[in-house]
Amino acid sequence: MTYTENLWLFFTLLFGIIVVPGMDMIFVLANSLTRGRAAGLAATAGIIAGGLVHSLYGAVGVGLLASLVPVLFTPLLVVGALYMAWIGISLMRSSITVDHVGPADTRSNWEAFRRGMTTCLINPKAYLFMLAVYPQFLRPDFGPLAPQAAIMAAMTAATQLAVYGGLAAAAGRARELLVGNGTATIWVGRIAGLLLILVSLVTLWEGVSGWSL
Repeated sequence: MTYTENLWLFFTLLFGIIVVPGMDMIFVLANSLTRGRAAGLAATAGIIAGGLVHSLYGAVGVGLLASLVPVLFTPLLVVGALYMAWIGISLMRSSITVDHVGPADTRSNWEAFRRGMTTCLINPKAYLFMLAVYPQFLRPDFGPLAPQAAIMAAMTAATQLAVYGGLAAAAGRARELLVGNGTATIWVGRIAGLLLILVSLVTLWEGVSGWSL
């Protein structure tokens, strides 16, 4: 796999996860509907800031592992791929629906930013997911890890801005698309689950091949 193919695979996975309706999406939408576009964008900025912190610890963890215990890198890649596949299967079996979007109780754009960042940072599933994802795509065989990590962090932030920022800019229409439209949201979750499974199979094949070598 080339580095460009690796980045496209990462983007496919990233986009599939971000577009699944969840806590972050509802928080942005609630702020946008309650207090306007600026509040929604402030919430988006907070989520992006939290995502950058996740990217940082993921990169540091992979970097330490690759330098201190390189023999464990490939087994971790395999375990991470299996974990991603499990998440994908769970998404395909679940029925994701959005019944309503309640009012946001934030009183300022700064509070929307702070709570968006805090919500992102205290989510334990995000930590597990990043530990599973980063070894799949942040690879020593593609060169120095720091530039790779910076590109992946920028891609994550840009994708969050495009998806959540788009929700903030078109909050009314976004609510119509999400709330009560169970068929659409269920299929979004299932497609995202399928993407996760496909990406995990590719990375699992890469890991097993590298292990056998």
